[in-house]
Amino acid sequence: MYDIIILGSGPAGLTAAIYAARANKKTLIIAGDTIGGQTAEIANLENFPGYTGSGMDWIQSTLAQATRFGAEIAYASATNIKWDDNYKYDVICDNGQTYTCSAVIMATGARPRKLEIDGARELMGHGVSYCATCDGFFYSGKRVLVIGGGNAALNDALYLADLADDVKIIYRKPSFTRAEAIIRDRVMANKKITPVFDTELKSIRKRDDTPDGELVATTTDGREIICDGVFVAIGHEANTDYLTEQISRDDMGRIAPSALPRGMFVAGDEHSGIKMQVATAVGTGCSAAIDAIAYINTKDK
Repeated sequence: MYDIIILGSGPAGLTAAIYAARANKKTLIIAGDTIGGQTAEIANLENFPGYTGSGMDWIQSTLAQATRFGAEIAYASATNIKWDDNYKYDVICDNGQTYTCSAVIMATGARPRKLEIDGARELMGHGVSYCATCDGFFYSGKRVLVIGGGNAALNDALYLADLADDVKIIYRKPSFTRAEAIIRDRVMANKKITPVFDTELKSIRKRDDTPDGELVATTTDGREIICDGVFVAIGHEANTDYLTEQISRDDMGRIAPSALPRGMFVAGDEHSGIKMQVATAVGTGCSAAIDAIAYINTKDK
């Protein structure tokens, strides 16, 4: 039996693991198939204080710190959580194992929100992508569209501009007001990037008259844009599908701490009411771990 089980191996989960293990609590990280979550996909993590480098390098270093203090790791995903009247928790996982603990910290993060237009689902993995750092290489020297107007979309456009010959950003508003000023300035100064404001995509299809996989993206104002790939960055939804209806969630699948039973805590992008940033994930991971440690110490008395 573990003292604390942490679901997720992104910044929130790994920070919580460091604090829990340093407090001499028997700690297990349920990491998913791979560590790091969305942070591992960041090519250049430049808005976390005191660090410059890739997101994966930061994740690897933070994981090493957690395991050095004694945290264990299981590469699996939770499919359900059950608890009894004494608030002993069973975490059921897709590796066939059930892990028992006194406290659970949920830090499973969020996943990209899917583009719900004609052709988007059918072309996913065949021209439509939700990860620029994963798939950008395949579009070297080609033409791509980025869908969205926040920090994630603009950072994707900047990353792709180092690979592709032409990058267009399709955004439904007249300017990039949601993105940080420094990122907006970089985008507007990049000659490979062209913003297309005040419109959205209506559909995506394969171009019939070419053999090389080009796409036709149709906008809501009637334009047809020929491109080779479409990268989507239109927001996120929390990875909380493993929870039953006992745990109430908002329309993004996120959880308020007040909605949780005793011994259950939430951190990172799964936490309602916070900004989805590495810095806030680290902060809530720290806070959740300290609360979980105090809960166990009080419970044991």
